[in-house]
Amino acid sequence: MSELAAKAEKLDAADELAGVREKFVLDTVSDHAADAAGVYLDGNSLGALPAAVPGRVEDVVRRQWGELRIRSWDESGWWTAPERIGDRIAPLVGAAAGQIVVGDSTSVNVFKALVGAVRLAGGPSSGRDEIVVDATTFPTDGYIAESAARMTGCTLRPVTPAEVPGVLGDRTAAVLLNHVDYRTGRLHDLPSLTAAVHAAGAVAVWDLCHSAGALPVGLDEHGVDLAVGCTYKYLNGGPGSPAYLYVRREVQDRFDSPLPGWNSHAEPFGMRASYEPAAGALRGRVGTPDILSMLALEAALDVWDGVSIEAVRAKSLALTDFFLECVTAYAPAGRVESVTPVAHTERGSQVALRCDDAGDVMKELIARGVVGDFRHPDVLRFGFTPLYVGFGEVERAARVLGETLRVRAGNG
Repeated sequence: MSELAAKAEKLDAADELAGVREKFVLDTVSDHAADAAGVYLDGNSLGALPAAVPGRVEDVVRRQWGELRIRSWDESGWWTAPERIGDRIAPLVGAAAGQIVVGDSTSVNVFKALVGAVRLAGGPSSGRDEIVVDATTFPTDGYIAESAARMTGCTLRPVTPAEVPGVLGDRTAAVLLNHVDYRTGRLHDLPSLTAAVHAAGAVAVWDLCHSAGALPVGLDEHGVDLAVGCTYKYLNGGPGSPAYLYVRREVQDRFDSPLPGWNSHAEPFGMRASYEPAAGALRGRVGTPDILSMLALEAALDVWDGVSIEAVRAKSLALTDFFLECVTAYAPAGRVESVTPVAHTERGSQVALRCDDAGDVMKELIARGVVGDFRHPDVLRFGFTPLYVGFGEVERAARVLGETLRVRAGNG
């Protein structure tokens, strides 16, 4: 056994979250496997299936829909699912109950939040006619921000997160930032950036897609105004599972959603022609909830019972530290370069490696059972979900990466 494999064995033996892995449907890997078959490091794109979900979904389909039918809106709690499940997510992002509503996609929620933020700030009529957006953001956020700027009469100003404090001013209405950069895994300073936005009199909107379920966020603690996030990555809600919208309690009575639907009406069954928003975070709802995927998400969140986000963060940092150590030991010198920050305060729960032939390398890794992903033009991206990834898997993945790189270089 190599020195790093022995170290992985000790780390796995001391892992307080090791037992949570049993709550997921994952490939089994022989302790004596020569290859790294079954190493899933793409939970930052799609989380693994929690074992309790299939049975729960079958009950929703066969009994709640099949037998109770329309009665399930009341008797099975379908109607209150968006806010009930929002309260399940709240502790994972540092929010008190009553501030998160689940539903719609991340893109739709970004639109609601950003237009709502401009309106909270007073908009162009108050002199605040500029939206600042993360220039390195996931493309959808940029597309939505550009559309929101057009629709609200604002100017869009794309800058890097590091440049944000220097561009804020009296014209700034809203700032949309990603907590973790999806390409590099860089963790941005949510507390200080939020404080800078507020000091300028603007509204802070955060995209938590790559941080929720992987590290503490502290929405309430740091006074974040609005936030959105998906649930199919570290929250393991399944492909296309509904996203969520956080509306800080102090701004809920002034939050003016650009998508007022009957589900967010104060009297949804009053069928009135005029719109009156519901109280609280419920005004973030729009139309009929997507019950099947929403209740699958609710079942998936059971894996968090008894798990603290602080323990998850500690393991995440340990996993990524160990992966970087193993890559340094196994990969040929100069063949890959990490673009993920070394400092813990600047790192999310993934490692991104720059590699000239990254696309072909990732295909070979996947063929050998190491599942990460490729980001154009030259990034190998590996996500570490602490609830089910172990240190032995990390060592095996780095070892197979090293072997693949050597073979491709003709040194194998």
